[in-house]
Amino acid sequence: MNFNNDVPIYMQIAQTIEDNILKGIFKEETVIPSTTEISVKYKINPATVAKGFNLLVDEGIIYKKRGVGMFVVAGSKEKLIGIRKEKFYENYIVSLIEEAKKLNISSSDIIKMIEGGI
Repeated sequence: MNFNNDVPIYMQIAQTIEDNILKGIFKEETVIPSTTEISVKYKINPATVAKGFNLLVDEGIIYKKRGVGMFVVAGSKEKLIGIRKEKFYENYIVSLIEEAKKLNISSSDIIKMIEGGI
């Protein structure tokens, strides 16, 4: 996590957990580190960690087992892949296509660039 960038810490926590789910570090139906563990490790307020967790609970990525901890929801990895693919398309591909049109770059030229450079 990078506490010096413009992304709020609670959002960085949520994204880090998502990344760890996508990487297979946190597997579906397994427990993730607790609010206390994360707050102690990064020296941040437990309420900030809880806010990040709540984002993921609201998205259906993690859930709480009372008295046990927070767990990864079954199907979370596939759900996150879908969400991230959509964001990737919106954030990168749309602007790439728009710029390519301005520069008269064909789809096949874009593919060549991606596969091995200009």
